[in-house]
Amino acid sequence: MKPNAGCWRLRLVSLMTAVSLLGACAMVSSEPVAGMCPPVVEYSQAEQTQTADEFAALPDDSVLIDWLADYSLLREQARACVS
Repeated sequence: MKPNAGCWRLRLVSLMTAVSLLGACAMVSSEPVAGMCPPVVEYSQAEQTQTADEFAALPDDSVLIDWLADYSLLREQARACVS
């Protein structure tokens, strides 16, 4: 037996492990699963009006503006997940 046979065995085991892990990823479906979508809370017209008024009163450099934009995107994604 050659002195580097152990090195090849380690490489073979590493390769087999990598292939197994990659194969497991291929088994996951990218289709939405029923019941896995977050609920989208519906707000009343009065709440929406109050929110719009408070949003308009925020200073232009408010961090909340970016946060609300992110929240809006998440709500759109949640709606798309349900559809």
